Amino acid sequence: MMDRITDCSGDEGAHGKGHIVAELDIKPDLWFFPCHFPGNNVMPGCLMLDGLWQLTGFNLGWRGWQGQGFALGAGEVKLSGMVRPDRALVTYQVDFTRVIDRKLKMGVADGRVLADGELVCEVKSMKVGLAAADS
Repeated sequence: MMDRITDCSGDEGAHGKGHIVAELDIKPDLWFFPCHFPGNNVMPGCLMLDGLWQLTGFNLGWRGWQGQGFALGAGEVKLSGMVRPDRALVTYQVDFTRVIDRKLKMGVADGRVLADGELVCEVKSMKVGLAAADS
């Protein structure tokens, strides 16, 4: 759900616990536009959330942690705008609030999705875990 990662850290961001930023170039022929919704094309909100979860997991792997990644949940999701085919750029921003390094490695983060600089999705307390293969 992204074309490039533009920034990634383990100790920066709004809370000093790491962050990651990525971008998706919007093109009218992206696979999801024709089916969501015919005649009123918008990027599905669940894909915005999934993009934030993917980036949260990527950051955990970038830290050198290993394991099978999976989304564990989100505390609050607010969709406040739409990504339509005439937009140019979606920016994903993830700021970690907590990082847990135990048998289950887990990141807790807040995320934002912007379309051409306008906030369209905000998520509080996303949780992504990495479990060892034998778990």
